[in-house]
Amino acid sequence: MKPAAQSNYVGRSMLRREDARLLRGKGQYVDDLELPGMLHVVFVRSTAAHARIKSVDLSQAAEAAGVHFVMSGIELARELPPVQDQQLPLPKKWRTSVPHKVFDPRQPLLAWDKVRHVGEAVAVIVAESAYLAEDAAELVQIEYEFLPAVVDVEQALAATSAVLHEKNGTNLLAEFSVGKGDVAKSFATAPRTLKRRFRHHRYAGVPMECRGVAAMHEPRTDAFTIWSSTQVVHWVRREAALTLGIAEARVRCIALDVGGGFGTKGHVYPEDLIMPFLARRIGRPVKWIEDRREHLQSACHSRDQIHEAEVAFDATGRILAFRDRMIMDCGAWNPVGIAIPYNTASHLMGPYKIEHFAVDARIVVTNKVPNAPYRGAGRPEAAQVMERMMDLIAREVGIEPAEVRRRNLIGADEMPYPMGIPYRDGEPIVYDTGDYPRALEQALTAVGGLEAFRVRQQAARTAGRRLGIGVAMYTEGTGVGPFEGATLRIDPSGKIYLSSGSCPQGQGMETIFAQIAADQWRVKPEDVVLAFADTSVISMGFGTLASRSTVNLSAAIHVASERLKKKVFALASHVLECSPGDLELRDGKVSVVGVPGVSMTLTEVARAARPGPDSQRPKDMDAGLEETYYWEPSTVTWSYAAHAVIVEIDMGIGHVRLERYAIAHDCGVVVNPLLAEGQIIGGAVQGIGGAMLEGFTYDREGQLLNASMMDYLLPNALDVPRIKVAHQESPSLLNPLGVKGLGEGGAIAPPVAIANAVCDALTDLGVEFNRTPITPEDMIRALRKLPIDEARVV
Repeated sequence: MKPAAQSNYVGRSMLRREDARLLRGKGQYVDDLELPGMLHVVFVRSTAAHARIKSVDLSQAAEAAGVHFVMSGIELARELPPVQDQQLPLPKKWRTSVPHKVFDPRQPLLAWDKVRHVGEAVAVIVAESAYLAEDAAELVQIEYEFLPAVVDVEQALAATSAVLHEKNGTNLLAEFSVGKGDVAKSFATAPRTLKRRFRHHRYAGVPMECRGVAAMHEPRTDAFTIWSSTQVVHWVRREAALTLGIAEARVRCIALDVGGGFGTKGHVYPEDLIMPFLARRIGRPVKWIEDRREHLQSACHSRDQIHEAEVAFDATGRILAFRDRMIMDCGAWNPVGIAIPYNTASHLMGPYKIEHFAVDARIVVTNKVPNAPYRGAGRPEAAQVMERMMDLIAREVGIEPAEVRRRNLIGADEMPYPMGIPYRDGEPIVYDTGDYPRALEQALTAVGGLEAFRVRQQAARTAGRRLGIGVAMYTEGTGVGPFEGATLRIDPSGKIYLSSGSCPQGQGMETIFAQIAADQWRVKPEDVVLAFADTSVISMGFGTLASRSTVNLSAAIHVASERLKKKVFALASHVLECSPGDLELRDGKVSVVGVPGVSMTLTEVARAARPGPDSQRPKDMDAGLEETYYWEPSTVTWSYAAHAVIVEIDMGIGHVRLERYAIAHDCGVVVNPLLAEGQIIGGAVQGIGGAMLEGFTYDREGQLLNASMMDYLLPNALDVPRIKVAHQESPSLLNPLGVKGLGEGGAIAPPVAIANAVCDALTDLGVEFNRTPITPEDMIRALRKLPIDEARVV
């Protein structure tokens, strides 16, 4: 597919139009919502990691001041079914090509038989205020029969381990294998091999706004309105309709301004479904706002993988074969199936030519918060394994890590390049466009060049300072299906109305999609009216996650526009008595090419299309100017990047300072360079947090020890250097605008790029960091040749 020609606005840096309200405090979030007669909801959450529920006594809570309603899990289970088993099922084409086994237990909306992690909801309180509900929650008495906590993911597979889901009989929830070539033979005949264990720890998105849901029931029509801080309004509508046993047409879901999502809000939680039930049961609107401690104990975590990886290579550093055995700790439940570990498997090869490849993956349950996608969704783990291996190969053969990459990279002249395994949409992975070697050189140049750094590094070492340089590369499948839709309408005012199921959470969608639509219709972006994140504005939608919205929605806008233009030109040609081929769009008008003054404004065209006796449309033309199109991508587009970082280590206290950081990134055609750079840098900051600061700590009893912002560390301005971004543009051939996804990429490479830089600084000491995070404590232990406690952050 040839990318559409560029015009006035795509490719231009423009300030975010949504900031005019957000920066002035005019945004509206779920917690800002006030409805007549609204009550407030608090969930009573388990303090035990693993226990049978013997009894839940709500009697004192029910009598507390201001309380209107209380309910336990066993009472709710009699009225509502559990959450559906898989919210993100893998397509048939994948299921028939990848050997796999999956057991997905269905999570009850409130725990009733046993609790499986600290923070799991067991009862609900509804009161006049959140404060009164919190006071009443303190009066709830729960009797537990405590069971052994399952905290270590490898011990969870032991025959002696307690089992979370007895119907399964094991803590192994799912497994799959994927590969190509003859891996065993390649390893048997390889000149050299390496084997290492890697661990990517557990951390999460931690958005500025925690989760929140409000709901209202209209008894006359038995209709519901749900306001949720979510990335997937149509999913919420679908699951709510299934749970409540009503038609989807009776449910409207709206996401107001959402203060960050990062994947944490990218699926349906039990709270999304309980709230409309409560609104109907009580007969008044209800609202629940999650506090930060509650968020850290119950909103999904992510990452948390262990890899036993091996690579076979020759004396020049060329990779001959690669195999990996991975385990993912999915916590107590598995809301999105095996999407994350398969993302890891399908991205392990990165931008490199690897002929023989195999991955065996296991997904295991433990007594922790469930695991679900967070920015990158399995790709940071893949990059950690492959990019650390690249540096280890370099050390073995005695050459620069960058040179090992050069010898294994896929060349620009080899595109499109088939990788030999299926993506999670079931289609064969084929890298569409790109220049990986150029990205590597761009990143190195942006931090001052490799040769110049080596000179500086040696001088610093002579002066007693430790500097290191690290690089990391990755590829990222973006724009995954199954679909996204756009409705375009010519408003009677002449404005272009655009609606979609995409759900903004701070990406700048109102800006970039106004730019795209403005180019399609030759109007100004301010003449585009947008409606997102509301199931009433378009009948079907998928949502915003997985770096997919720009790819899929831009394509839907393009096709819907092309179809609507045919009707607009047919109508205008009828009124102006000319051929449709003689018309063009220009400055908000439909004009006759080369004939100044002969035109119709879009307002006049819209009025001409109205039904009624004054309509000017041809007799065989339907009234109105509106078109809806659902883009169904054939497969994903492939973004990629190279990251380079220079660090300095304080050997006395183990502190790692990031001195320089650069990213060479390719997301195809860049719609808005300013916003793209912000997305990339924002992701990189989150990756830096994952590399050095963030991480959940559980004790042996399954208690989360750092469920507050006092103990869960996030990066601040002092932790982040100035980050340089170099854009490459390799337009994709898989969609009309040539765009690729962008949202997640920045977070993928920082953990391993920083690990490589730290190891480079300490290469003469033989120190390796093959686990995250790299903390000062770990640094001191490594320098003193003491073992690093891998289970400290699990």
